Amino acid sequence: MVQETFDDLGTALSDVTFVVVDLETTGGSPAGSQITEFGAVKVRGGAVIGEFQTLVRPSTPIPPFITVLTGITNAMVADAPSIRTVMPQFLEFAAGSVLVAHNAGFDVSFLKAAAAETGHVWPGFAVIDTVRLARQLVHRDEAPNHKLSSLARLFSATTTPDHRALHDARATVDVLHGLIERVGNLGVHTLEELQSYSSRVSTAQRRKRFLADAMPSAPGVYVFRDGSGEPLYVGTATDLRRRTRTYFTASETRRRMTEMVGLAESITPIVCATPLEASVRELRLIAAHKPRYNRRSRFPEKSVWVKLTDEPFPRLSIVRSVKDDGAHYAGPFGSRRTAEAAVIALYEVVPLRQCTPRLSLSATKKSACALLEMNRCGGPCVGAQSAADYAHVAEQAAEVLTGSSRSVMAALRERLDALAAQERFEEAATLRDRMMALVRAAARVQRLRPLSEAPELVAARRRDSGGWEIVTVRHGRLAGTTVTPPGADPLPYIDALRETAEVVPPPGSGGNPVLTEETELILRWLETPGVRLVDLQGRWTCPVDGAGASRAVLEPAAARWHEVSTGEVSVATPLERPAGALHEGVA
Repeated sequence: MVQETFDDLGTALSDVTFVVVDLETTGGSPAGSQITEFGAVKVRGGAVIGEFQTLVRPSTPIPPFITVLTGITNAMVADAPSIRTVMPQFLEFAAGSVLVAHNAGFDVSFLKAAAAETGHVWPGFAVIDTVRLARQLVHRDEAPNHKLSSLARLFSATTTPDHRALHDARATVDVLHGLIERVGNLGVHTLEELQSYSSRVSTAQRRKRFLADAMPSAPGVYVFRDGSGEPLYVGTATDLRRRTRTYFTASETRRRMTEMVGLAESITPIVCATPLEASVRELRLIAAHKPRYNRRSRFPEKSVWVKLTDEPFPRLSIVRSVKDDGAHYAGPFGSRRTAEAAVIALYEVVPLRQCTPRLSLSATKKSACALLEMNRCGGPCVGAQSAADYAHVAEQAAEVLTGSSRSVMAALRERLDALAAQERFEEAATLRDRMMALVRAAARVQRLRPLSEAPELVAARRRDSGGWEIVTVRHGRLAGTTVTPPGADPLPYIDALRETAEVVPPPGSGGNPVLTEETELILRWLETPGVRLVDLQGRWTCPVDGAGASRAVLEPAAARWHEVSTGEVSVATPLERPAGALHEGVA
């Protein structure tokens, strides 16, 4: 067994220098009140290593009731140094320490105000409040309240607090040591744990902290498992040890995570070469095991796509998967309802047939549906529209999904503007939502398709610590990744990675399906500053006037349309349209 160091676990309390401070003031708030006395005790490892005490001359008289409370009179402070002299001395005394105070908010607020008044930058001390700790550790049957005097009696303080700064600070030292002893019995041994201590964290939860002890300080994926080895939760971290330890402290406030930790019996670490690999592995594990405490990415198979079929008279269909069948696809959509909204939006401006039977070149139906009479369909089912004429209609729909969306989006925009101008706000809002569902799905597929179709892409990004992150992507799937040492020639590492990377078959060829979220993760990484394209087999392009260009224009306007449709903006106010945006194309 390897003995962990305190650097691994945090800063041991025995190694922390605490400065326990108490102030006497002319009032209860820094606004209009001033400090009249400093008292501070510096302790480390349970031993006192220094004290600081001085009266302070305020610029206004001390109120009589304060004199009665503290015993500090105007005569006592008449010859005392001013705050401009005392404050830098205190900051030097407390430098590099952790401040401790009883009701720390009061004392720290006065100290910050004094630092600002004297032109000093507040150092940003870590602060421990003994009142907050006592409220969680001392019960009513032990002390009537959590005042310093009550706690001093409970912990047998050697100094009785009497509203003089140094005496109160000395008493607070004994209270601090008594509280630290109590939390030590609960497994709290570091400054970080003391800062995040809360009685909301059960003793049983704290005792499970050992589950994180074997975690390496490295980036990767962690899997919480129950007694039978089933995954409960999957997550990623840049530092596995530090992240998993937070599940056993008050910094974890999610109720479902607390419940998950109660069931967990082990944590499996998976060290990853790069953060991208960790994110991809997380997605794959969630999709494969569907851990009950993960909320996102659990059911990628429930995503749906809008398909423009490949047949003599193509039609739109909502399907569960993408196949290499010559059809055009848009998506994926998170729900069937959103997919249906996109389909209806396309029907608004493209007169595709909406019947479901497959039609041959020789139509046999005797009568058409009402769409023919409404001029919403050319009636290919009854021979009113030839295959050649219908092909032009289908081409419009295909263009929206795979190429230029300029004309269709412009028509939808005009329809939306007309409805708003007629004050038909509910219809406008419905059309807006349908249009946005369509353009988002089309933009998504147009961005992802080139990466999914590329047999191989190799990219690299320089690491902050030196060397390179190397990534190999095949058909939109992370096939392999590695890192190179600082100063090393990356080319041999790239060659080795390509030889050992996963073989990924093309989409629709029957291999393991590539998760769309994975391809999106990879694409976001490729688009981050500093990434260099090393090699590409295939093409990586998007149409300049495709759905992405339309989305860039329409997304900012969606909020504006919402205001108009809800009556929050006068209908006389024209909807803003960037000059030529939907007609000239956006690169």
